[in-house]
Amino acid sequence: MKYDPNSLEHRELSHVLTDVVVPRPIAWVSTVSDRGIYNLAPFSAYSMVGARPMLVCLSVGTTRDGQKKDTILNIELTKEFVINVVTEDLAEAMNKTSAPYPRDVSEYDEVGLTPVKADLVKAPMVGESPINMECRVYQILEFGEAPRLSNLVIGEILLIHIADELYDKQSGRIIGLKAVGRLGGDGDMYCRVRDSFQMKRPTL
Repeated sequence: MKYDPNSLEHRELSHVLTDVVVPRPIAWVSTVSDRGIYNLAPFSAYSMVGARPMLVCLSVGTTRDGQKKDTILNIELTKEFVINVVTEDLAEAMNKTSAPYPRDVSEYDEVGLTPVKADLVKAPMVGESPINMECRVYQILEFGEAPRLSNLVIGEILLIHIADELYDKQSGRIIGLKAVGRLGGDGDMYCRVRDSFQMKRPTL
């Protein structure tokens, strides 16, 4: 089987990508609108870019009718956002925030989550999440053709909040983070990260 991207419809392209690029971490992105309404939405087209400067990136597509989503509208306006880590106990709440709520409705209120004031940005953090990353826009790149546009948001992490119980002072590493990831396939599949193995990097 061979797939030529130029011969596939958008839905088919999306299915192929999400089936083979797995597992994907989930950026649970909180923003604030021009009216002060808190928005919260998950995005699994998300990755790290580099450590110095500390950059992350996420892709925000349009709605099915070609409109910009609240998240990108708010990011373009404020140039700020927060990425909250999704853990196993927050998976259901995260999924509920993916519903297409009206722009004047806060997902925090609808899902019953706690907005916590961030130190450096106007967007709130998810109080229930053990890790929150305050970000400022580094660059936004637009790809595609209307109505199927994608905005690649590159954000610089200004400050990271880590729950004390996850930080191991001796090793300087984060341990015990029960994060979840996004898979492809029918039925909107997710995965846990507890099934892991170790391989030492070879030296020459």
